Amino acid sequence: MSDNHSNQESGFIAELLSLPNDSTKKTIIVALLLCLVCSILVSAAAVALKPLQISNKKADIKRNILAVAGLQANGKSLDELFQQFEVKIVDLETGEFVDDIDPASFDQRKAASDPSMSIKLSGDQDIAGIGHRSKYAKVYLLKEGDQIKQIVLPVHGYGLWSTLYGFLSLESDGNTIKGLKFYEHAETPGLGGEVDNPKWQAKWVGKKIFDGKDQFRFKVIRGQVVPGVSGAEYQVDGLSGATLTSKGVSNMIHYWLSDDGFGPFLKKLRSEG
Repeated sequence: MSDNHSNQESGFIAELLSLPNDSTKKTIIVALLLCLVCSILVSAAAVALKPLQISNKKADIKRNILAVAGLQANGKSLDELFQQFEVKIVDLETGEFVDDIDPASFDQRKAASDPSMSIKLSGDQDIAGIGHRSKYAKVYLLKEGDQIKQIVLPVHGYGLWSTLYGFLSLESDGNTIKGLKFYEHAETPGLGGEVDNPKWQAKWVGKKIFDGKDQFRFKVIRGQVVPGVSGAEYQVDGLSGATLTSKGVSNMIHYWLSDDGFGPFLKKLRSEG
């Protein structure tokens, strides 16, 4: 049986090779075989490289968290620097820490797609344009001993062309911005893509989110902030030529620091000093 099969394969190959190079049949068969071989190679490479891709993605997240917190390497490795952070899971409804979910394996994006782990936002709630929100979220607490120095929060929301994913860092008062950095988006280069411009990001440092009555005040405005005017401490310049992206970023911050986002958690931190 195997000999017959081998003979059939040899006969097929011999017949294929005997065909003229300009034969339509030979061209189609060779093209199909080439596609099959390439597909196998690509699939094998994807499987083999997946662990490396996952590792690189985690490392990139750590680099962005360190960057938004303003931490420099100073001869230390990425993991050594990141050990300064305590990573916790927060129940966004109550603002309480959750101890039965492993922060290392928790994926907030996947949770947002799981009906049992997420909530669907109403039109009035969904000012950030995200549709669904995970019931839980990671927070990264930069600590010095037992004292919290910074609070790094994952934030995301829709701009003009894409959902922007990034991190917002707040000082220990839970009200003063320390930094903002995006690690994924598809906004227009030179316009909405200027969310990555360090000069624009630097304008966020020191801005306030809430007033003395815990009312949300922060906004990315159209045009430039006039220093010294009332409310300037709550405002950041809009991006020139990118009104919708600027509005999307402003709405994103509003959502994630509201009672539907990290608001209960931040209120709890402020009340506890």
